[in-house]
Amino acid sequence: MKNILKPLFISIGMLCAVGVFIGCKKEESNLSEPSTNPNPQEISPGQGAAGEVLTLKGTGLGGIKTIYFEKDSIEATLNPNFNTDHAVIFRIPDDAIPADQNIVFINYKDVKFTVPFKVLGLPNILEVSNYNFKGNGELTLTGKNFADISEAKFVKDEQAVIQIVSKTATSITLKIPVVEFTQSKLILTNEAGSITSKDDFVNLDKALVLFYEDMEQGLVNGSWGPAEVSSEAAKSGTHSFKMTYNKGNWSANGIANWSGGINVPVEYTYISFWLKGGTSDQTLYITSNTRNVAYGNSDRNTELIVKANKWNYFKLKTADIDQFVNGRNIVQLGFWLPGPDDANQNIYLDDLIFIK
Repeated sequence: MKNILKPLFISIGMLCAVGVFIGCKKEESNLSEPSTNPNPQEISPGQGAAGEVLTLKGTGLGGIKTIYFEKDSIEATLNPNFNTDHAVIFRIPDDAIPADQNIVFINYKDVKFTVPFKVLGLPNILEVSNYNFKGNGELTLTGKNFADISEAKFVKDEQAVIQIVSKTATSITLKIPVVEFTQSKLILTNEAGSITSKDDFVNLDKALVLFYEDMEQGLVNGSWGPAEVSSEAAKSGTHSFKMTYNKGNWSANGIANWSGGINVPVEYTYISFWLKGGTSDQTLYITSNTRNVAYGNSDRNTELIVKANKWNYFKLKTADIDQFVNGRNIVQLGFWLPGPDDANQNIYLDDLIFIK
């Protein structure tokens, strides 16, 4: 019995092996053959942004094993099923560098050829001159892929014409028209497509302004330490409110309305301001008579990290910081600093507003 079954097992094994081999050969036969003389003729579209599908047409294009974009050698993925002798279909990689460059193709015979291509990049906002604007004022944005921006508009009013004053690859200056909305994101469009800004831009003409170029709403200096309106620094216009925090004083500097206070209507649900830091990073706390603890240096509920030697932007929901727990009539509003421990610090306040 053993002698009879053994050849039978061998025969079955050989048949299985042959079947696997035939299956492999059949699968391999679906792949296109590489050429020693590839002839690329047309790539469509001729330019594109990350994720876009490209089709290269020509002859002898089979058997491609590698595709990469020359700038920083960014490799594209390729499905062999989309590669024939006459065409290669692939996508622009997500991290392809926006620029005029070559796409490099290498086949299984290690024959290399290139095709010129322009990778487009969507606008990318990295910094702004301000998040606040006035009608007929200007905003400057810095970032990437700005040179070919053709249009800028607001989400809340796409008919409002925003004039492009100037632009480079890394910056664009916009003249903002008079608009009726209180705040809106910005849409930028270039050859690669459109992007919407992450943050809203605020219309100062529709805000409740406490300080712009000077104190408004009947406000006066309500600081515990030295403070004054100053032209030494400004985020908007030419003036800010300079607050000096003397070493070790633990002072609360800010504004006050001693003749009845300021009534903030319920539709104003954000408070916003810029603070320019001193010579070292400091932790300040916003405080007012309408919050849930007494005004001054017992109020540590809302911490503000103010980086040194730069303007720091803050936009806070009033509900999140318990701004109006004790009513909506503001008599005092300020910023207190425990210390400072190292040296006197001059901190500048600008664009103090409430926003609907």
